[in-house]
Amino acid sequence: MDSPSQPSPPPPAAAAEGGPAADGQAAELPRLTVTQVEQMKVEAKVGEIYRVLFGNAPNANSLMLELWREQHVEYLTRGLKHLGPSFHVLDANRPWLCYWIIHALALLDEIPDDVEDDIVDFLSRCQDKDGGYGGGPGQLPHLATTYAAVNTLVTIGSERALSSVNRDNLYKFMLRMKDTSGAFRMHDGGEIDVRASYTAISVASLVNILDGELAKGVGNYITRCQTYEGGIAGEPYAEAHGGYTFCGLATMILLNEVDKLDLASLIGWVAFRQGVECGFQGRTNKLVDGCYSFWQGAALALTQKLMTVVDEQLKSSYSSKRPPGDDACGTSSSTEAAYYAKFGFDFIEKSNQIGPLFHNIALQQYILLCAQVLDGGLRDKPGKNRDHYHSCYCLSGLSVSQYSAMVDSDACPLPQHVLGPYSNLLEPIHPLYNVVLDKYHTAYEFFSS
Repeated sequence: MDSPSQPSPPPPAAAAEGGPAADGQAAELPRLTVTQVEQMKVEAKVGEIYRVLFGNAPNANSLMLELWREQHVEYLTRGLKHLGPSFHVLDANRPWLCYWIIHALALLDEIPDDVEDDIVDFLSRCQDKDGGYGGGPGQLPHLATTYAAVNTLVTIGSERALSSVNRDNLYKFMLRMKDTSGAFRMHDGGEIDVRASYTAISVASLVNILDGELAKGVGNYITRCQTYEGGIAGEPYAEAHGGYTFCGLATMILLNEVDKLDLASLIGWVAFRQGVECGFQGRTNKLVDGCYSFWQGAALALTQKLMTVVDEQLKSSYSSKRPPGDDACGTSSSTEAAYYAKFGFDFIEKSNQIGPLFHNIALQQYILLCAQVLDGGLRDKPGKNRDHYHSCYCLSGLSVSQYSAMVDSDACPLPQHVLGPYSNLLEPIHPLYNVVLDKYHTAYEFFSS
């Protein structure tokens, strides 16, 4: 005689309400979080794209892995000449739109000559009479839009563009933004975070006005923002974040205080942000996002030139780090602007002391297959819309990954370091500032004189 059938277990909802099987049932059927569900959806979309790639013949793969330059140039150029209705809320971000588009075009070596003067005129009207740049003419100055405006002018690179920066007033504006803690606030009465310190120090270094007064205390503040995981948060005791980690690391290099950071743990945290999709996530347990191709990829590219410091730290168990209360900045002649400006110049001249600390070919694969949009522009991930922000930082990350395997800073990448046809190769960037390298050299010579 057949044994009687066993009753079916209660559904998860019933088990969650209690009852004799509640504990066991919960263990058998864990409830997925929203992030886990979204992660599974992203992995499925990306996996479908990669299966097509791996199932193709080699000649078809070359076409599939091509960077669609003409479409990207058309999309970006159109964005410079007019903004659609959906961008009306970005009025205060117009310098950022200029930077994202102009920098992306510079990476593609396709800046149109007929827009340069208009952009210089517009940004000149955004420059406040008391220093700094606002989001538009007549708007209050802000460190973020100041960074975007100056990077745009450096990328245009003409004498008219570079000479339009009022460096005396810019220096006074930055001093006003300096907090008693040593860090910077974004604007009068605004928030204090690592991003504000980076934008201030990056701009000051780029236009050769960085001195001991601006630098004092910034490194100590950023050191307090490094978390137990190794990444850097926006402020002390917050969560490590890819954007802030890049900003903090780049700032410390420009200040010549990078040995205050625990570099080994920073490298470990960033490296593990590259996931199964081959792109980077911005925080632990978050979804992949194309913009972190730069923020995380560039952070690792920077550390490739710092391995001597990493080795010294590991050998001495970090005893060689300056104590948090020890300020690296004094009042001697060595704190003149030219002294600080040399840090950015000398750093890019350094050779990589180790090969890529991330899977550079896999990152290129994610950008080319998952971030490109057929009609031009790049995006966060499959299923998202293209935009100028992601176009800028996906292309910046693509450039970083293409050049990350080079030992000699003056050499060109070999074909095996460039995924797809060699015509995919972009212009190299200075990873501390995220401006195209030859534009940086032009600005360095101009502001040094």
